[in-house]
Amino acid sequence: MIRLEMKGITKSFPGVKALDQVDFSVGNQEIHALIGANGAGKSTLMKILAGAYQGYEGEILIDNEEKTILSPVDAKAHGIVIVYQEVDTALVPHLTVAENIMMDEIISPKQKIMISWKKVKKEARRELEALGLDIDVNRLVSDLSLSQKQMVLIGRAVYQKAKFLILDEPTAPLSIEETRKLFKIVKKLKEDGMSIIFISHRLDEVFQISEKITVLRDGQFIGTYNVEDMTIDKIVEKMLGRKLENTFPKHIGDIGEEVLKVDDFSGTGGIHHVNLRLHKGEIIGLAGLVGGGKTELCKLIFGEGTIAQGKIILNGKEVNNKNPAHAVINGFALVPEERRKEGILVHESIEANLTLPTLNKYCNYSFMDRVKMKNISKENIQKIGIKTPNEKQIVANLSGGNQQKVAIGKWLLSDAQIYIFDEPTKGVDVGSKAEIYSLIGELVKEGKSVIYATCEFSEILGLTDRTYVMYNGTIAKELITKDTDEEELLLYSTGGGQNVQKRV
Repeated sequence: MIRLEMKGITKSFPGVKALDQVDFSVGNQEIHALIGANGAGKSTLMKILAGAYQGYEGEILIDNEEKTILSPVDAKAHGIVIVYQEVDTALVPHLTVAENIMMDEIISPKQKIMISWKKVKKEARRELEALGLDIDVNRLVSDLSLSQKQMVLIGRAVYQKAKFLILDEPTAPLSIEETRKLFKIVKKLKEDGMSIIFISHRLDEVFQISEKITVLRDGQFIGTYNVEDMTIDKIVEKMLGRKLENTFPKHIGDIGEEVLKVDDFSGTGGIHHVNLRLHKGEIIGLAGLVGGGKTELCKLIFGEGTIAQGKIILNGKEVNNKNPAHAVINGFALVPEERRKEGILVHESIEANLTLPTLNKYCNYSFMDRVKMKNISKENIQKIGIKTPNEKQIVANLSGGNQQKVAIGKWLLSDAQIYIFDEPTKGVDVGSKAEIYSLIGELVKEGKSVIYATCEFSEILGLTDRTYVMYNGTIAKELITKDTDEEELLLYSTGGGQNVQKRV
């Protein structure tokens, strides 16, 4: 039985038609995946349903009755709750878990002058226990992991008696075990009567958790399919409108002399006694699970944090990356995992973002060469395939994949020698992933060197020349990539094996 329908939804932004006569429906107690390439319109459609966007054409029906949804308050009144990928934007970090779960109750106009904090904690604890979660309701949200924050938001949705729960890229920051726990909770919510809309670029997970799949492409409805009638290859073809080939275009070129050596490195984030080396024209992988230390090591090399001991040796000379600014001067570039928080200025234009690291190239004393900045930006937009009406488009209005291309593209104009990529394809569709892989391949063809950190073992195996597997803040194993497999990567990334920092 269909519980929720969106019919003929059309939405435009300045210069862009984001949705064009899109239909979408969710059945009773159904887990329904909504997928498509970056920019397909998934987030726009769900933001309309959640009341974040107004000014659309079409109609929304719940149980065959047309509903008007003009705000998040309207959406909640109809039982629609969304958990966004950027969970921090929906939580108040300096409040407790209990206060965040019970937020609507606390700020309700019907709330009495006196709040029973004992009741607040009791009810919050009950919601978490019902989900099988063991999170202290007295803890500050700022002290939680990303997965725990996500569970707090799901707990809030359950308390709000949501009928429809929208999960936007829920597994992107999660480890394998955390993903299993999330899926167990999602299935329980379904059994308890909730309908789930699941947005993800991880197609193996889509097939694992969903019953139906709806595909959007370029703002248009392509089709709705039963999972058992489809394969991942068929779905990818529906998403892209073509078959995807050469997912990992292997770079061809000679690996040269050693350019970077990280020697007995320890510091912020639990990093201890790390040794690695990188050659000219080489891609090395930092493989490991969430929490293994990949991100912390990338940041520490780039000058973010405090180095307790160890050296960074570049081209035979020790360099001191005291902060990111020094790292850039020394020839390092970092594309961080959290692109919206650390990699881009979301409320600035594409042009401003792309030219930011190299502003000195466009300065003539106190004057900026705006024409040069514009031309360089347009050239780079075309080179890296950013989908946008023009270079003045605000980055916040781009899809996740195009935002990531901006985060990468701004460094292509620099004189960096060492490129560090931390989970560069997180939340990115298969088509954009292939384009990012190609960009990285072009860098090493030019003689640049790349550190590629990811928990996606298929990317490690497809892209890199050598791999350092991280566990508990250090290197558990160094491997020649062509001689290893996912099973061995998983073994060392979970603490298996005894050889730590063994040289190949």
